[in-house]
Amino acid sequence: MRRILIANRGEIACRIARTCRAMGIRSIAVFSDADRHAQHVQICDEAYDIGAPEPSKSYLDIEKIIAVAKASGAEGIHPGYGFLSENAHFAQRCHDEGIVFIGPNIHAIEQMGSKALSKQLMEKAGVPLVPGYHGEAQDDAILRDSAIDIGFPVMIKASAGGGGKGMRMVPELAEFDAALASARREAMNAFGDDRILIEKFVIRPRHVEIQVFGDTLGNAVYLFERDCSIQRRHQKVVEEAPAPGLSDELRKTMGEAAVQAAKAIDYVGAGTVEFIMAADGQFYFMEMNTRLQVEHPVTEMITGEDLVAWQIQVARGEQLPKAQAELTNKGHAIEVRWYAENPEQGFLPSTGTLERLWLPEANATHRYDLGVVTGDQITTFYDPMVGKLIVWGESRQQACDQLQALLSSTRVMGIHTNIAYLERIISHPAFIAGQVHTGFLEEHADDMAVDRLSPAPEVIASAAMALMLDGHRLVARDPWQATDGWRMNLDSSHPMHLVLDDQREWDVQVHFLDNNGYRVSWEGESVVLDHPTLIPGYLRVGIKGRVQDIPLMVHHKRVQLYWDTQWEIAFADPFAQVADQNAGPQRVLAPMPGRVLDVMVTAGQLVKEGQVLAILEAMKMEHSVRAEQDGQIAEVFYGAGDTVTEGAEILTFERDTTIEE
Repeated sequence: MRRILIANRGEIACRIARTCRAMGIRSIAVFSDADRHAQHVQICDEAYDIGAPEPSKSYLDIEKIIAVAKASGAEGIHPGYGFLSENAHFAQRCHDEGIVFIGPNIHAIEQMGSKALSKQLMEKAGVPLVPGYHGEAQDDAILRDSAIDIGFPVMIKASAGGGGKGMRMVPELAEFDAALASARREAMNAFGDDRILIEKFVIRPRHVEIQVFGDTLGNAVYLFERDCSIQRRHQKVVEEAPAPGLSDELRKTMGEAAVQAAKAIDYVGAGTVEFIMAADGQFYFMEMNTRLQVEHPVTEMITGEDLVAWQIQVARGEQLPKAQAELTNKGHAIEVRWYAENPEQGFLPSTGTLERLWLPEANATHRYDLGVVTGDQITTFYDPMVGKLIVWGESRQQACDQLQALLSSTRVMGIHTNIAYLERIISHPAFIAGQVHTGFLEEHADDMAVDRLSPAPEVIASAAMALMLDGHRLVARDPWQATDGWRMNLDSSHPMHLVLDDQREWDVQVHFLDNNGYRVSWEGESVVLDHPTLIPGYLRVGIKGRVQDIPLMVHHKRVQLYWDTQWEIAFADPFAQVADQNAGPQRVLAPMPGRVLDVMVTAGQLVKEGQVLAILEAMKMEHSVRAEQDGQIAEVFYGAGDTVTEGAEILTFERDTTIEE
């Protein structure tokens, strides 16, 4: 194969293209209208437009992908992960057209694509399973009775799913029906298949997976394990290799079980056998992902192998590059996923222009897998993950220390990200001690939270100074436009009204001191800033004798800055008229841009506090819009299938209506 089409986008398309280039292979990109200027288009040797931004009309359109492959002369197609990577019909179409599908054989995809069938096969192969229902009957009553027989808590899973989509943990029977309906809806939207399986929920489990590889000659090996226990809503956030705390004996037992699973289906190519592990070390088969995983870089870092190169070699019909006895692992690697989301606002997706991106220079001990650069657009159409940071150290502690330092030096402006949230995870004592499990983030939620209404005084002072300096930076040298705050017989100061996230307000005074200093005061607080200078991307300032660069960006009288986490503070006109928040119908606004999946109410309907009014979807995630208090719906402006922007008025709500019990 000298020409490979990459049927994907973003960071994984860029990562595959780099290996193709290193192997002397010409890479061919496809792109939707939303990705016309994306980085994978720039990196690949050729690029072809495949249509509208919606995945179903572009990246999931099999015939468009095949047509581009034929037109471009591609001899192979690498699907990356997500999209068509585990689609047996797509693999079959490649085979029919004489194009090499760089992935497993069609039979393996079909067998492992069904969680229910895969568990039946693994049971026959002697691989341990979690107790559960994996049958074909899908009536709600049968699933409910199965859950009762298994015993709560249980886990609902989409049979055709992955990536945490269509998964719900149900603690008790009373919550089962609603969770089942939600899981079915999400599974159908993500995979076009709403079949469900039920499993016993293991208390405080760990998610440990084994990287396996097979070739067409019957060889199979495992490239050690990864721990992916740090998850939010069943979506992995932090992954590491090797898994902390495993004995060599247990590591070997799990690896051999994974190879046994792969050989049971004559597996070819890269795959991941995922296990759930109880506190006592007992492990159970969950599923097998018949593709390259998002977290594959940590395996590459500890083994020194290029897994994409392995995939291409195996797809060519070559023998695995190494036998099991030749594989070694060294040191410890950790990966964190950057998501375009706002952890301080319920992890709502964040879209917009990536105004600035600061990254420490990559080297042999850390790498960035990104699909974006400064100036790129983050849209609602695709997964919120925009990139990954992967580090390697001689020990786990060294890797943790290095990761903390790199995260503290990595800054993104223009959109909200989870970078500061990742810093809090990595620096948590329980994580450093290796006490990881899938409920880690819920257990330590209070430690991960930031008081959004009480920023440090330095945050408010720096924001005020940046806004003032930005407003004056282009002023000409005119005595009538001097910026030193001079007033005859008065304190030299500049008043400002600041608003934090539209929730907290301050009347701030910036006092001009001698020697290029300033004192910012408000509500009994006071911070002295020495020699502040606004430079691209930073406010360079002295605070309490220490000169530091505070990452920030000023845009349209708003400042985004980093101080422990990301803050957004705006200059507000103190004379603007503020509507009475308790008078008249209240607007219920879309908290994020996206698509309306359902509107649950109609005009005139009485609703209770907490009742779901509408369900939105963006970046493959559902969000429920709920009533803030008892009331009555006045008007409804959107319906199922409509697209909304952030802040769009979905409906109006009368707060003063009394609802009889």
